[in-house]
Amino acid sequence: MKQYSVVPNKDVTGWFVKIEDVAPTDLFDERDTAIEKAEEIAKDNTPSKLSILNQNHEVEEERTY
Repeated sequence: MKQYSVVPNKDVTGWFVKIEDVAPTDLFDERDTAIEKAEEIAKDNTPSKLSILNQNHEVEEERTY
């Protein structure tokens, strides 16, 4: 199962979409935009799991596709 995540950058001025918790793939200004893109990638690569982290890098929500 592939693991995807939405995490804030160091200054919480943007949000990264990461695959398998390695290097970030994209940086988005809006958290909601990053979540939409991560969902799209996760749905295209089922089975997969999406973790959404808050500004404190704590898991806020997990979704499975």
